[in-house]
Amino acid sequence: MDSKMAKQFIAKRIAKELKDGDVVNLGIGLPTMVANYIPEDTDITLQSENGFVGLGSTPQKGQENKDIVNAGGQPVTIKEGGAFFDSAVSFGIIRGGHVDATVLGALEVDQKGNLANFMVPGKMVPGMGGAMDLVSGAKKVIIAMTHTTAKGEPKILKQCRLPLTAVGKVSLIVTEIGVMEVTKDGLILKEIADGVGIEDILAATEADLIIDENLKTMEA
Repeated sequence: MDSKMAKQFIAKRIAKELKDGDVVNLGIGLPTMVANYIPEDTDITLQSENGFVGLGSTPQKGQENKDIVNAGGQPVTIKEGGAFFDSAVSFGIIRGGHVDATVLGALEVDQKGNLANFMVPGKMVPGMGGAMDLVSGAKKVIIAMTHTTAKGEPKILKQCRLPLTAVGKVSLIVTEIGVMEVTKDGLILKEIADGVGIEDILAATEADLIIDENLKTMEA
């Protein structure tokens, strides 16, 4: 699948991971796409770190409101019952442990649940934003990313090489070819995409993977 389809597939799979009643923060980039795939019969409250709860899906073209944008500056909608507030309240929610799950992108993740997603030495990147607060305050940290870099290099490593955003905070990694759970015993491959062999995912992953005895086909 191409890059756009891969990201949609990842976002759809993560939407299934969210539970009724959850308060969920979506990071910038790929994670924001999750808002478009949350089932209508599921009561999920999306929180945007720039200051509101009740984040909705992407608006139809021509119906954007320049004053309603997510943390990445992209136009979004707000659901009935949503609320706007300042950054102090927004980060009070995050730091106070009121976020059930956060979905973040990553440059690197390793088998110990360490995360690097804010800095590449010598290059201009967006910066950490609220990532350090989110990984510390959220009850569950889900990483949404493509399995390898544009050059085909593994992003799931034995040990992160880039500066760390957080140590041991990642709960789940979802890519276009697999779903991996971080446990005290290591990184467990729980699901694999249809048409992808175990040898394929092992070749694209530097980290040691434990293959779940009940390995399932990944469905979005």
